[in-house]
Amino acid sequence: MKVLVVGSGGREHAIVTSVAKSPRVDKIYCAPGNAGIAALAECVPIGAMEFDKLVAFAKEKEIDLTVIGMDDPLVGGIVDVFEKEGLRVFGPRKNAAILEGSKAFSKDLMKKYNIPTAAYETFTDPEKALEYLETAKMPIVLKADGLALGKGVIIAQTRDEAKAAVRDMMENHVFGKSGDHVVIEEFLTGPEVSVLAFTDGKVVKPMVSSMDHKRANDHDTGLNTGGMGTVAPNPYYTPEIAAECMEKIFLPTIHAMNAEGCPFKGCLYFGLMLTPDGPKVIEYNCRFGDPETQVVLPLLEGDLLHIMEACTNGTLADEDVKFSDGAAACVILASGGYPVAYEKGKPISGLVDGQLPDEENVTVYHSGTALTEDGTLVTNGGRVLGVTATGPRLTNALSHAYEAAEKIHFDKLHKRSDIGLRALKALAEKQ
Repeated sequence: MKVLVVGSGGREHAIVTSVAKSPRVDKIYCAPGNAGIAALAECVPIGAMEFDKLVAFAKEKEIDLTVIGMDDPLVGGIVDVFEKEGLRVFGPRKNAAILEGSKAFSKDLMKKYNIPTAAYETFTDPEKALEYLETAKMPIVLKADGLALGKGVIIAQTRDEAKAAVRDMMENHVFGKSGDHVVIEEFLTGPEVSVLAFTDGKVVKPMVSSMDHKRANDHDTGLNTGGMGTVAPNPYYTPEIAAECMEKIFLPTIHAMNAEGCPFKGCLYFGLMLTPDGPKVIEYNCRFGDPETQVVLPLLEGDLLHIMEACTNGTLADEDVKFSDGAAACVILASGGYPVAYEKGKPISGLVDGQLPDEENVTVYHSGTALTEDGTLVTNGGRVLGVTATGPRLTNALSHAYEAAEKIHFDKLHKRSDIGLRALKALAEKQ
C-alpha cells in the first residue's frame, strides 16, 4: 500500500513511525513533513491547506490511504474534497470536524445531549462579555471559539485578567478571527486526562490514556503551550472512570453527532477533567493530539494502518485494539522564548540521521526541524523535538527519556524538568 500523511509536526512523525511498521506498507509520503520524518517517508513540498495539489498528488501516486494529521485542513474540509474525488482518507468530514473548529458548537452539543461539561456562556459582543464578567465567579476560563494552535484558552484568576483576555481576543484579535466568538465557562478542578479514541461513527475504541503538561515552565507556571511533555497511561484514569466515560461521554458524543447529521469518523480526542462531580469534557479535538500521540502510539500493539482503514470502512467493531501494559514518557525540547517569540535555524547536535544512536526504546520525534543545504539539522519551530521513551513502568520511561534528552543540544534549548511528577505522585498514593 501507498500512504500519504498530511502534516509536519511530532504527531505526524509518530503516525509515520507507527504506519511504517505495517507489513502492508510499500511507500509512505508526507506533505510537507520535516527533517525527522524524511528518514522514513518521502517528504513532498505541498502545504496542508493546498487541497487541490494534495488531491492531484494522491491521484498521480495512486495513494491507497491519506491520513490527515492536522486540525486546520480537517476543519477546512479536506476529507470532503478527497472523498469527492474517490480517494480514501482517514479523518472526519468538515461538518464533523466542527467539533473542534467551533467551541461554541461543541458546548451547545453537550448541553443539548446532556454530556457532562462546564457551565458556560458564549459572546460575540465584547461589551456584553465584559458585563458578564462583572458578576462571574473567579477563576474563570475564556476560550477563543475557533482554532488557535492550542493556545486559545486563558484561565483568568482575577476579574482584571479575565477582562484583559476578552479585550485581547475580541478587540485586539490576538487569535485572529478565532476570537470573534468567545466561550466563557466555569473553572473546573480535578486531574486532567487526554483520551484519544478510534471511531468509525458507530463504535468507539479508546486508546491508552495520557497526561499532557500544557504550561511552558516547571510547576505548571508560564503561558499555555501546545504541550511540553506527556506520559501514558494516566494513573488518575482508572478502569471504573473509563467505563463511566464510555457510558456518559464517548458513546453519547458519537450518537449526538449522528443525530445532528454529522457522523464522526477518525480519531476523536477527549480532553477530560475528573471533577468531584465525575468526569467532564473540557474540549474535543478532531484528530490525534500533539504531543499525546508521541506516547500513545508507541504503546499500540497491532497494525495502525489496519485500524485506520477499519475506521474509514465502518468495520471498527471487528478490530481488537490493544495497548501494552508498559508506560511511555515524552519530554519536549523547545526553542527558548516559546510560545511567544523564538529564533529558528539553531544547529542541533547529538543526533545521527535524526535519532539518538545506541538508544533502545527511545524515539526522537521531530516537531520543528529542518535540514540546511549542507545537511545540517537545525531548529525550525517553537517545539523542536519530542524525546519519547518506553518502559515497563512510568519511572523507567521518565528516567530514560530525560537521560536521552540530555544528549541533545541546541542554543537556547528549553525543557521542563518536572514532566510526569504529578503522575508519579498519583501512583505512589495508590500504593
